[in-house]
Amino acid sequence: MHVGGLQLYEKPEDAGPDFVRELFEAATSSDEEVMPLFRKHPHRSVKTAGQLFWRDDDQFDIEHHVRHNALPTPGRIRELLDLCGRLHSTRLDWERPLWEAHLIEGLADGRVAMYTKIHHGLVDGISAMRLMASTMSSDPDERGMAAPWAARAVRTKKRDTDTPATDAAATLASLPGDALRTAIGVTAEAAGMPGALIKTLSKGVRNETSTLSLHTPKTMFNRNITSARRFAAQDWPIERIRAIGKATGTTINDVVLAMCGGAIRTYLLEHDALPDSPLVAMVPIGLKAKESHLPSAEGGNAVGAVMARLGTDLADPADRLEAVNKSMKDGKDALKSLTPVQILAMSAIGQAPAVLGPALRLQGIVRSPYNLIISNVPGPRTTQYWNGAKLVGNYPLSIPINGMALNITCTSYDGNMDFGLTGCRRTVPHLQRLLTFLDDEVAALEKAAGVS
Repeated sequence: MHVGGLQLYEKPEDAGPDFVRELFEAATSSDEEVMPLFRKHPHRSVKTAGQLFWRDDDQFDIEHHVRHNALPTPGRIRELLDLCGRLHSTRLDWERPLWEAHLIEGLADGRVAMYTKIHHGLVDGISAMRLMASTMSSDPDERGMAAPWAARAVRTKKRDTDTPATDAAATLASLPGDALRTAIGVTAEAAGMPGALIKTLSKGVRNETSTLSLHTPKTMFNRNITSARRFAAQDWPIERIRAIGKATGTTINDVVLAMCGGAIRTYLLEHDALPDSPLVAMVPIGLKAKESHLPSAEGGNAVGAVMARLGTDLADPADRLEAVNKSMKDGKDALKSLTPVQILAMSAIGQAPAVLGPALRLQGIVRSPYNLIISNVPGPRTTQYWNGAKLVGNYPLSIPINGMALNITCTSYDGNMDFGLTGCRRTVPHLQRLLTFLDDEVAALEKAAGVS
């Protein structure tokens, strides 16, 4: 249950031959204080009846968590992605804080990479993006910058990102008091829960998009998986995606989903495994929910999950995009009628089979609530640097689970949409073929939309 990221950097012009080693030594210096988030690990206690809680690691060893790697010859992107897939395959040690970072050199073109992973119990995608943004700078001449795990990282100056550094610190370092008030206030929403549940179930029965899907087809992705992972990554200019959306009256996220739907359709056809009904993706979305009485809500943003149909049963890319757009609109409209707490509750009901199936060993008996996860996390809009190294790519690695062998996560950065595809190495063979199909789908959507 760890999420990860692969960042690609171009060395600064004044970088010497020991640039990466010097970065590693600075990042592991005993003089560098580590954030509390990165010092705690899960622990069970008799006093808490076996319940897990966080405990500070009194034998913290920074060199266990931060490592220096080099790629084998010929040092292609292929070797880098293969290394990331292998690193992402191993579990984190619960006896230590649940994270790792690997500085990687040896790329033939001279670029440097950093692969990181951290347990999802510590951060979500947005928190991880905020943390990374808080340690970056828009100034290529800034030096002496902290690593993401350093306590002083969130205080680094010269930021030019979407999210202030202080937001990252607040998000990661503590649980807001509003969370307790929200939990206590859940009972006040109980009167509206039956109605919300009936609406959700009714839409599921009628095969309409909501937080619950009762018509998900069984595919080759929805099986037990192994611990081995394969990772594929590529980016496309956001302007190409935006142009398709503008010409068709759809959103950037709709176009991303249609790209994925078309690529998966071609992939499944290649494996003679395409079902007659459309695949369903669980899509986390943010929306302005109906104003709630809860003091923490105040009509602000709410996060929910929509079970979106990907149009994989349709051969025409324009028809697929239209189907995705309608599905997402229906899903958002369904959530807008709910309060934030009701959205969380209904989304939890939609997720329950994904959790209970593996836990109770009911794969094949309990229908998968969705076929895969497709997530889109916003990132910095401008070029970022870390100690003079220019960030040129930022690719997410996420979590396949039993019954859901493929996860596609995207993040925007500096005019590009960076795709990270993480799958079970055995259940999703030749995962990298999906990159070719995604590229083909962008061109097909451009042609269908009449944009060049």
